[in-house]
Amino acid sequence: MPEQTPDEAISSAGAGGVMDLALEEGTTLERTPGGPEGTGPAEKPRSLWSDAWRDLRRNPVFIISALIILFLVIISIWPSLIADQDPLNCDLAKAQQGSQPGHPFGFDGQGCDVYTRTVYGARNSVTVGVCSTLGVTLLGGVLGGLAGFFGGLSDSVLSRVTDVFFGIPVVLGGLVFLSVVTSSTVWPVIGFIVLLGWPQIARIARGSVITAKQNDYVQAARALGASNTRMMLRHITPNAIAPVIVVATIALGTYISLEATLSFLGVGLKPPAVSWGIDISAASQYIRNAPHMLLWPAGALAVTVLAFIMLGDAVRDALDPKLR
Repeated sequence: MPEQTPDEAISSAGAGGVMDLALEEGTTLERTPGGPEGTGPAEKPRSLWSDAWRDLRRNPVFIISALIILFLVIISIWPSLIADQDPLNCDLAKAQQGSQPGHPFGFDGQGCDVYTRTVYGARNSVTVGVCSTLGVTLLGGVLGGLAGFFGGLSDSVLSRVTDVFFGIPVVLGGLVFLSVVTSSTVWPVIGFIVLLGWPQIARIARGSVITAKQNDYVQAARALGASNTRMMLRHITPNAIAPVIVVATIALGTYISLEATLSFLGVGLKPPAVSWGIDISAASQYIRNAPHMLLWPAGALAVTVLAFIMLGDAVRDALDPKLR
C-alpha cells in the first residue's frame, strides 16, 4: 500500500481523524525531553540577577577582590584577631626603628607599632567607605529616581541643583567644610562625602529610571491601572537599580581614598583617631630616614581601593548585558 502524505492522511481521516492526530501530536509534545515525562524537568528562565551571580562566581577578579574585602571587613570588626597590641601605646625610645621580633612593620615617629596601627586603621577607612556609599546611594537614588519618574518641574530643579554641586571641587569643599569641625569621629567626614557625592548617583538613577519607564511592561501596568507606587517599586526599581549598584561599588573605593586625602591634609579624621591618612601624613616627613612608616599604611590603602574598584568592574561586566 503506497504511503500517504500528511495532507492526504488528514483528508482521508475526516473530522474524527483530525482530532485523533491532534491528540497524538499533543501527547508527543508532552513526552519530549524537558517535559513532565521527559528526561528532566523544564529549565526555568533565569533573571538578570541569577545570570549575573553565575557570571560573578566564574570571574577570578570578583573572587579575589571579594576575598580581600571580606578580610578587610573581618579585621575592621575584630582587629584584635591579628593585632593584640594597643595602637595608641607608644614608646618614644623606639621611634623610627625598623622591623623587630613581634613588630614586623617597625615603629613610627612616636614609637607606635606600625603593624597595629595599620590593622586598626582599616576600621575607620572601611566604615567611612561603606557608610558614605549607603548614604549617597540612598539619597541620590531616591531623588534621582523620583525626578526621572515624574519629570517636569522636579526633574528640572534636580538637574540645576546637581549642576551646582558638580561645580564644587571636592578637596576644596572638604577644606572649607571640615576645617570648622573639631570632632575626631568619622561622622563629619561621612556627612561631607554624602553631601557632595549624591549628585553623581542621582544622575545615574534618573537616566536609568527614564529608560525603564518607557518599556512595554511599565506601559502595560499603567494601562491596567497600577498606581505610581506599585510601578516604581514593582516594575521600575528592580530593572533600573543595576547601574546604580555598579557606580556605587566603584565609588566606595574612591570614598576611602577621599577620606585618606582629607585626613592627610589635616581636616578629615584627627588624632587620637587611627587612620591610614593620618599615618601617611605623619610619615611623609620621615620618608628618607624611615620609609617603612609610609610604605605599610600606603600599601594597605592602595590594596583596599584597588579591591573595591576591581569588585565594581566585575559587577559592571556581570550586570551589563552589552558586555556579555
